[in-house]
Amino acid sequence: MANILVVDDELGIRDLLSEILNDEGHNVELAENAAQARAARQRMRPDLVLLDIWMPDTDGVTLLKEWSTTGLLTMPVIMMSGHATIETAVEATKIGAQSFLEKPITLQKLLKAVETGLNRVAAAAVAAAASPALARPGIVATRPVAAVPIAALGAELTVEAAMTGGQSLPPVVELGPQARQTFELDKPLREARDEFEKCYFEYHLAREGGSMTRVAERTGLERTHLYRKLKQLGVDLSRGKRGSA
Repeated sequence: MANILVVDDELGIRDLLSEILNDEGHNVELAENAAQARAARQRMRPDLVLLDIWMPDTDGVTLLKEWSTTGLLTMPVIMMSGHATIETAVEATKIGAQSFLEKPITLQKLLKAVETGLNRVAAAAVAAAASPALARPGIVATRPVAAVPIAALGAELTVEAAMTGGQSLPPVVELGPQARQTFELDKPLREARDEFEKCYFEYHLAREGGSMTRVAERTGLERTHLYRKLKQLGVDLSRGKRGSA
């Protein structure tokens, strides 16, 4: 589990990234501008930052440069933008950004970039702990916190798997909604379809213990689209997780 700061002036982007990263088991802090990002950086000491380039008060590149020059760029920063030029992306990388994601951000690229950043944090912590300088009197080596690999699309590492050498324990699932449902057909097609789709997704959420990764695989939907579909249908995303607790 990592502490991740998401900085973006678009509410929809913040909410979507927060849902995805929370579902991956991370703690997420949100900021809509540079002022909030500065405060969050001091308060939570994030392990990684997702930083939008174009913001109303101070742009992301300027904030990145500010952190770099003041010694606060101690965490990986992934820049995001839907309108940035190659020159802007190169400039951000030279300042110290780890990578650049172009909007609309695909799920695979997001998870891969975050995983790479957290793995670098873990590797740096291990290297620092192993440094000979730490053996000198008066220097205390703190135990590095290992980053948990993010589940890639098509594969998921559960807590049980990590504790049993990669063997997943059988999940305890309360299916809740039945696999067979009776639907009222004397209604407009759109209403009937929405009713069916809601029951369909509720069933799979319960079956998969609330795991959005496995539901996406089971239903054949890209997970970003799946989130939007569930919100549109009014599906309770916590239902499956309560059933598997």
